Amino acid sequence: MNFNAILRLGFALCLALILTIGASPVGAVSKPLTYDEIVGTGLANKCPDVSEGSRGRAVIPLEVGKPVELYNMCLEPTNFFVKEEVNNKRKKAEFVPTKLLTRATSSLDFVQATVTLQPDGSLKLVEKEGLDYQPLTVQLPGGERVAALFSIKNYVATSQPGLIGLTTSADFEGETEIPTYRGASFIDPKGRGLAIGYDSAEALPAKKEEYEASVKKDEFLRGRLSMQIEKINSATKEIAGTFECEQPSDTEFGAFEPKEVKMRGIFYAKVR
Repeated sequence: MNFNAILRLGFALCLALILTIGASPVGAVSKPLTYDEIVGTGLANKCPDVSEGSRGRAVIPLEVGKPVELYNMCLEPTNFFVKEEVNNKRKKAEFVPTKLLTRATSSLDFVQATVTLQPDGSLKLVEKEGLDYQPLTVQLPGGERVAALFSIKNYVATSQPGLIGLTTSADFEGETEIPTYRGASFIDPKGRGLAIGYDSAEALPAKKEEYEASVKKDEFLRGRLSMQIEKINSATKEIAGTFECEQPSDTEFGAFEPKEVKMRGIFYAKVR
C-alpha cells in the first residue's frame, strides 16, 4: 500500500470518528437549555412529550388501594373555542374557533396528583397542588375578547373499569373548580371588591333584587375535563396524551353571564 492510499484511509477514519462523536445517539438526553436560551422564545410554555408507547399496549401496573403520584404534570392548550349564538334562530349556538392572545402563558405546569386503582379496575385521579390555574384571553372572529381562567384545580376524575394500571387505553373524566378570574383584592372602577372596597356600587335601594345585582360575588364555577392517555414509557414512567375541557368564562364577579369555553390540547406527567 503506497503512501497516498494510507493517507486517504487515515483521513476516512478520522472523518468517520468525527461524525460518530458529533452525532447524537437515538434516545440521548439533550443538554438542558439555560434561562437566556429560553426567555422570549415561548419554549417555557411547551409541555414535554413521550416518544415511546402506543395506544392500547404499554402499561404501568398499579396495586388496588395503593396510590401513585403524578408529578410535573403539564397541560398545554392548543385549540380554543367559544360558544356563540348564531343569527339564524333555527340553529343552535355552536362553538367557534378563537385566537389565543396570551400565547406565552397559557399552560399549567408542576401539577401534582394521585392515581389510585379501585377494586373494579377503574382509576381515580385527584389533583393536589401546583400551578393549577392560568388566566388567558381569546378573541372571537368578530373581535370580541373573552377572558377565562384555565383550571385543573381540585380536579377529581375516574376512568373506565377493567384496567390493571395506567394504560394507553385509560380515559379520565371529571369536574374541576374554576376560581374567580380576578383576586379578592381587585377593585372595579366603581370601588367594589371582595376583600377591600365597597360591597355595592350604590346605597341600599328599595328593591332587594337591585341591591344583589350590584354586589360583587365570589363564587367557584365548575368545568368538565377529560384526559386520554396515548403514550407511555414504562422504563422512565412517563405518560402523555390529549385533553379536552369545557368551562365557563370570567363573570367579572357576577356582573354578567359567562360564556362557554372549550379547550383542547396535550398533557404530560411523570409517575412515582
